[in-house]
Amino acid sequence: MRLCICLVLLSLALCASADILDGGRFVWDAMGGAWDMFRAYRDMREANFKNSDKYFHARGNYDAARRGPGGAWAARVISDARENWQGGVSGRGAEDTRADQEANAWGRNGGDPNRYRPPGLPSKY
Repeated sequence: MRLCICLVLLSLALCASADILDGGRFVWDAMGGAWDMFRAYRDMREANFKNSDKYFHARGNYDAARRGPGGAWAARVISDARENWQGGVSGRGAEDTRADQEANAWGRNGGDPNRYRPPGLPSKY
């Protein structure tokens, strides 16, 4: 909930000088992008499938970025925040963070998330 509030406030600040309709669309896209990122995270936790992390990173960023500039912005902010936080907590190291960021960028730039899909992952995802 706090994340959504922060995204809305940051989006409004970024859009203060923009046209109201464009600014509203950016905020709407950012909120939708945040939801896409949450949905990918939720699906990753539900699937609990070995080696699927990068797929869900790419999918969340892909879905969010397809919404437009606001969605791409939300995906970048959430991905960077998560990787910065995870880098200090998880102990997985810089290589895992680099690979996650590569998958994030791939999806955000319109690359097919299935590039990272592990064999055997249920089609539900």
